[in-house]
Amino acid sequence: MSLIERTALAMLRRLDPETAHGLALKALQSGLAPMPQPVQSQRLHCRLAGLDLPNPVGLAAGFDKNAQALSGLVRAGFGFVEVGGVTPRPQTGNPRPRLFRLAEDRAVINRFGFNNEGAGPIAQRLAARPKGMVLGLNLGANKDSADRADDFAQVLRSCGAYLDFATVNVSSPNTEALRDLQGADALAALLRGVMQARAELPKAIPIFLKIAPDLDDGEISEIAQVAQSAGVDAIIATNTTLARDGLKSAHAPEKGGLSGAPLFEKSTRVLARLSHATQGTMPLIGVGGIGSAEQAYAKICAGASAVQLYSALVYEGLSLVGRINRGLLDLLDRDGHATLADAIGTDREKWL
Repeated sequence: MSLIERTALAMLRRLDPETAHGLALKALQSGLAPMPQPVQSQRLHCRLAGLDLPNPVGLAAGFDKNAQALSGLVRAGFGFVEVGGVTPRPQTGNPRPRLFRLAEDRAVINRFGFNNEGAGPIAQRLAARPKGMVLGLNLGANKDSADRADDFAQVLRSCGAYLDFATVNVSSPNTEALRDLQGADALAALLRGVMQARAELPKAIPIFLKIAPDLDDGEISEIAQVAQSAGVDAIIATNTTLARDGLKSAHAPEKGGLSGAPLFEKSTRVLARLSHATQGTMPLIGVGGIGSAEQAYAKICAGASAVQLYSALVYEGLSLVGRINRGLLDLLDRDGHATLADAIGTDREKWL
């Protein structure tokens, strides 16, 4: 990490977390954010659900909810970027404060509640997206919607023509009863609507499904079966957790989804169980608690084809992306793997 980046992070951490988040987005928009040197290696190239990624380290949804900082993110070294979540109509989300740093735990709690500007203005920004990035959108539902399942399809119809992939997010803990859509019948119906909307696009794009970490083995198996039957192209494991085990921060009792370091083991176990349930045939994206190359590699060895991060950037900055990619090359060398694909699932049993 450079001195400039270290100083900038220290200054941002003096501010209210949501204010700091907004300033970070503005810095990316304006080109003022310190940019890491991208790591380029053919050995890091990977293929995910038909998408060619320059490296396996993606940006998770939630950082750029309104697709405002695409011009900066395209230069940040990510292998792919997911923006959103986006709902058909604008919504303000939950009242502030709704974002909390848990520095002692290297974690974050948020209860944003899908605050975003709505599919219309976000589609306009996506239409003007910069070249040279693999870009996806996290689809959401309005809190007051009469038909939440249809909301996902509406957003896809509005924005899908400008995307490389879209994610069905039924796992946010901050919209009441949203996680109920992870049940087999509700999820199957929702995915049928999304797949119909995809069929109406000028070009079919991969559809991902993002699931919660707070699932038992039966629920994981059920979701895997529904996703495969529906033709989902990949599963993202996982979103934030409602659990609060072992936290030290005074903010631990805050309501919302917990992300960051404490989520690593829980999310990796769900990932491995999902890999086992799908017999390694479903591409998986590992998310939750990644803050180092070793942790990204652990997700890959547990069954992930690629990974995403977000919360660790609060503490490590954008240079973390390059550090992880360089570290992955070293770990591939250590274990004698020529490519990332050779490492996928090689240590899955450890996490079952």
